[in-house]
Amino acid sequence: MRARRTTLLAALAVTSSLALAAPAHSATAPQHNGPAKHCSLPVGDSTVTVHSGGLARTALVYRPADTGAATALPLHLSLHGSSSRASEQLVVSGLEDSADRHHFLAVAPQGVMQSGTGYQWNVPGVTGDGGPDDEQFLTDLLDTLGATGCADTGQVFASGYSGGGRMVSQYACDHPGRVTAIGPVAGLRAGVPVDDDGATVPEPGTCTPKQSVPVITFHGTADLVNPYDGAGRPYWGYGTDTALAAWAHLDNCTQGPAATSVSEHVTKIAYGACRGGADVVLYRVAGGGHTWPGSDLDFGPLGPVTQEIDATELAWQFFEAHRHNRADLPTAPDAATR
Repeated sequence: MRARRTTLLAALAVTSSLALAAPAHSATAPQHNGPAKHCSLPVGDSTVTVHSGGLARTALVYRPADTGAATALPLHLSLHGSSSRASEQLVVSGLEDSADRHHFLAVAPQGVMQSGTGYQWNVPGVTGDGGPDDEQFLTDLLDTLGATGCADTGQVFASGYSGGGRMVSQYACDHPGRVTAIGPVAGLRAGVPVDDDGATVPEPGTCTPKQSVPVITFHGTADLVNPYDGAGRPYWGYGTDTALAAWAHLDNCTQGPAATSVSEHVTKIAYGACRGGADVVLYRVAGGGHTWPGSDLDFGPLGPVTQEIDATELAWQFFEAHRHNRADLPTAPDAATR
């Protein structure tokens, strides 16, 4: 198992100061249809380049050992937060260690919109006009990784931190057939925030998935960047409970919300009996900051990091529970195409 890399980040998602060793291998993945017979990426770290929207885009990829060259692995995307970058996200999430334990392909895409000393994602309807089409980039990345023969693009799990969580949420709204389940941390959304008689709510028509999407998310009640109860910056708006309920409605859940105490400061809030067995689950961390639960990092002014749960481990358990129930998901009868 890889040794876990522990680094202090004084203000992750506000500044970007972490420098990691360069990947051992860099390659442009082949652009062709259909999976290759054997995985063309090396074991360990590599960088994949994708040509999307007229730009050369990159993603850091970690392929665990002992998986076999002919094995197409489940794929776990993890998107960095605003003012951060892909290399930091791998450390924040501990995704490579998780890939070693559970045998999946760990992928951290890189944003290109400058934000502070790092980058942010161009979330449709929120970030602004004129930026890159990051939804197309994620789609092109999945196609490229599938072409390497290393990734099973029928088993794609997507997590993200803060702005990365917002990006993953909107991608699931618009491309539900490309993701098997999502797991945003401190960033779940269910469409573009809009003011409705003084209350901020998801704008109708901006999240209309034609398939159900299993959702697991994590959020601290003392998050000052993306406040648990809503408000904050215009890109945030409505609160986490509102986003969770919206996804439960989109997934046609008929049970919940049911609250269960997990530990002293953590409560699990779950919706069940959803279309296609999707499930919608939140781990609410009382007093938790704008941080990744279970991370070894010190997030400094972004607040406390709970060690009572491990978001990466819980997310993968959730993903595994839903990895085989997506093949024949019915289309939502009342969902419209954006």
